[in-house]
Amino acid sequence: MIASFPSCPIPEVARLGRTLKQWKTAILACFDTHGASNGPTGAINGVIETVRRIARGFRNFTNYRLRCLLAVGGHRPYRIKRANHA
Repeated sequence: MIASFPSCPIPEVARLGRTLKQWKTAILACFDTHGASNGPTGAINGVIETVRRIARGFRNFTNYRLRCLLAVGGHRPYRIKRANHA
């Protein structure tokens, strides 16, 4: 069924078929690796990139590294804590 998608006259379905064909190996790899994902790595990288943008250029690599480790470990010094007002 999926093999017939690229030749479908409906452009959206044909495009979906081409996309699935291009990503076939990556999609099937999910089943070969028992659902392993690089999602957690991407999430940590996103936090580090946020720290990098906020830091605006640490001159000392040790300080930058420590700040990244703190941020990834759950401590987010760039977030403002606000008290709940009832």
